[in-house]
Amino acid sequence: MSRAAAVDSALHVLTLTPFFPSDQNEVSGCFIAEPIEQLKQFGVDSSVIAVSPIYYPRKQPSSSAAAEWVRYPQVPGNLGLSSAGKMLYARLLGRIRKLHSVKPIDVIHAHAALPCGHAAALLSQRLNIPFVITIHGLDVFNTCFLGGIPAAWRRNVSVDVYRAARTVICISGKAQEILKTGTPAETLSTIVYNGVNPSLFAPNLAAVGEVDPEVLIVGNLLPSKGHELVLRALANLRHSFPRLRCRIIGEGPDRAQFESLVRDLGIEPRVEFAGRQSRSEVAEAMRRCSVFALPSRNEGLGCVYLEAMSCGKPAIACRGQGIDEVIEHGKNGWLIPVDGLGQLEQGLSALLGSPELRARIGTAARQTILEKLTLSHQAQHLARIYRDAIA
Repeated sequence: MSRAAAVDSALHVLTLTPFFPSDQNEVSGCFIAEPIEQLKQFGVDSSVIAVSPIYYPRKQPSSSAAAEWVRYPQVPGNLGLSSAGKMLYARLLGRIRKLHSVKPIDVIHAHAALPCGHAAALLSQRLNIPFVITIHGLDVFNTCFLGGIPAAWRRNVSVDVYRAARTVICISGKAQEILKTGTPAETLSTIVYNGVNPSLFAPNLAAVGEVDPEVLIVGNLLPSKGHELVLRALANLRHSFPRLRCRIIGEGPDRAQFESLVRDLGIEPRVEFAGRQSRSEVAEAMRRCSVFALPSRNEGLGCVYLEAMSCGKPAIACRGQGIDEVIEHGKNGWLIPVDGLGQLEQGLSALLGSPELRARIGTAARQTILEKLTLSHQAQHLARIYRDAIA
């Protein structure tokens, strides 16, 4: 599709999302905001309504990503998720009806089944606007990996939402596989991998002198992300690599626990908890590191792996997650089993001990991104889905 043709047949897409940059957090939801900006070149004009429950602090739009923030009533916690879509629908109906009368909406794109997908399904039925929905993780049915009656309620509502959507967009084959195991055969789905800005996340081409080896972790400080595995590997490798350091970017409820582990392992001088960083700061950290590692146990895909690869760095991830559809072990990245401490140590030792291996894998990783995983690739796929939804 040429850019001129795309503009001539411009679409108006309404995005409903609980994830989006705000004045409180400039990087939250960037994986949604960045493709939206890229969609303009494919003739897609977007309006964004970002939502949060009333018990969260009020948010204001970020200067870098325009959105209207709307708060809606919800019973706190997971218990209220099954009914949150109806609450959000009631909160949004008048606002969206007015927007639709002024600037007709061609497609609604909801992110996550609850609450936005449920609200989109109700809006679609009321206003006769088709909707699509994106699944961003592996908890496809919103059970929160728990059992019981509330989990069954969330699963049932999620299945109804997926059945009603024109298509369900999965960020990996792994997510699509889980979707298909729990929905009727007529539920339509497709895979659209997340993309990367290859200009922002680019290799450092300037010649640099010898620097201390550094392992970089970028991710929320949660048990599922595997931070403790990297820290234990670092402790076990300290004698083989006496100058090895680790930088951790991200915030989360388990920070104190990880800091305590660092003290117990006796590696405090080697580990830096850098907190939340801007997009440009993350890109610079990826350019500077030797190896990126995030042995996550539950990852639909993981944008940070793609960003590290785009910077020409070897990324270590776990098999059985969405990212193993992108990384070929030993070719453009490194894969280990979930909780594979020994394999992580072996991988780090091989990569840190061989600049040639790191360079070869990093070059292949960058090429993988450029060939099929840029923001432009992602936006082009989304634009095609939107047009198919109204065909």
